[in-house]
Amino acid sequence: MTDQKKSDQTTSSEKPWGGRFSEPTDAFVEKFTASVGFDQRLYHHDITGSIAHATMLAEVGVLTADERDQIIEGLKGVKADIEAGNFQWSVSLEDVHMNIEARLTDRIGITGKKLHTGRSRNDQVATDIRLYLRDEIDVIAEELNRLKSGLLDLAEREADTIMPGFTHLQTAQPVTFGHHLLAWYEMLVRDAERLQDCRKRVNVMPLGAAALAGTTYPIDRAMTARLLGFDRPTENSLDSVSDRDFAIEFCSFAALLMTHLSRFSEELVLWTSAQFDFIDLPDRFCTGSSIMPQKKNPDVPELVRGKTGRVNGHLISLLTLMKSQPLAYNKDNQEDKEPLFDTVDTIKGCLKAYADMIPAIRSKADNMRVAAKRGFSTATDLADYLVKKGVPFRDAHEIVGKSVAFGVAEGRDLSDMTLEELQQFSDHIGPDVFDVLTLEGSVQARDHLGGTAPDQVRAAVGRARNQLG
Repeated sequence: MTDQKKSDQTTSSEKPWGGRFSEPTDAFVEKFTASVGFDQRLYHHDITGSIAHATMLAEVGVLTADERDQIIEGLKGVKADIEAGNFQWSVSLEDVHMNIEARLTDRIGITGKKLHTGRSRNDQVATDIRLYLRDEIDVIAEELNRLKSGLLDLAEREADTIMPGFTHLQTAQPVTFGHHLLAWYEMLVRDAERLQDCRKRVNVMPLGAAALAGTTYPIDRAMTARLLGFDRPTENSLDSVSDRDFAIEFCSFAALLMTHLSRFSEELVLWTSAQFDFIDLPDRFCTGSSIMPQKKNPDVPELVRGKTGRVNGHLISLLTLMKSQPLAYNKDNQEDKEPLFDTVDTIKGCLKAYADMIPAIRSKADNMRVAAKRGFSTATDLADYLVKKGVPFRDAHEIVGKSVAFGVAEGRDLSDMTLEELQQFSDHIGPDVFDVLTLEGSVQARDHLGGTAPDQVRAAVGRARNQLG
């Protein structure tokens, strides 16, 4: 073996588990199996969990009060070193847990080696991830609420703005822009509910399960759970160390949220195009072209739409990761962190972008109104008018269809026809028909809970604000 090869390898005695091994870890294997490059972001939660663990061990008599105090002060010092940038992460120590424990032992001596009594890296990492994800869920929930609040403000501002409603991306019926925005809001309400439901299953504590079978020490798991703010300890030690359902559930929430943001993005991209020209996004949320000086590209919505794919991919990655694992912990589970971490980062970035951007949207009401008049958007209102005059709905449908065909041939909307022209299709049509053929009459007629009428939009905004707090 070359001198370089020797220097690249770590002797078995330097490893926390090295007593059973007779040769050093291969240099490539050491790097290949290490997770410290990405799990070091768990340092705060790892130290928090260790402080609670040491506190509990002293309470049950496994550590002395002096040992507990040394460990806690040492861990606080390690945390200060990390946050000051005075911490050298070592691949040879494999992960965030062993790096922190090694530094703790350097600081306080042999007492640092007692910290790991009654636990394993298996239950330790499961606890760290839950602590981390719980904190991130709370941050995401706040950002989600900020986006929801911005949507409500914009919906209230646009409660009277008429635009075409679409099915199949074809003009269907007039709606208000505020009503359309509240449809987005409803999606986010469901997302927020899913997130809080997910948090309940995140907030259970696996610490104390040790490697897989619990520990022979007289630990008090309920005490540790209270110290860490968990609702309760987990019930089964095998499941405790191997469960990653909570991460999958979070990524499922995230995939649905990103699907909703992607749908919003698609509409924003369409609406800012010259072909629609319904809204304007401020310049700070757009970029230009390196060759076409006239371009103003909606990069934020486009990028959010694109990032949906990576979040969906992370969900599939975690599902695939867990699909064939026997109980209990397996090294496969090291692969849970990067998809989860990237999902968290992506969600937070997309929500911030949207929460900043949505309140800055400006509608082009005149363009929306012109578009709403195209495509015979009040045809259903005419059919409803005829039904109220006693015409069976199927007959009314046919009458209006013929009226629309006439309008297509003449190049005129229903509201632009004369009374005589409309009456050629039915003698039930009277002068009051024009009350329902106007855009304002159409949206106002749907004055019921969940309807498009401006007053209903404002009432919905009010109810939503009360629930939002």
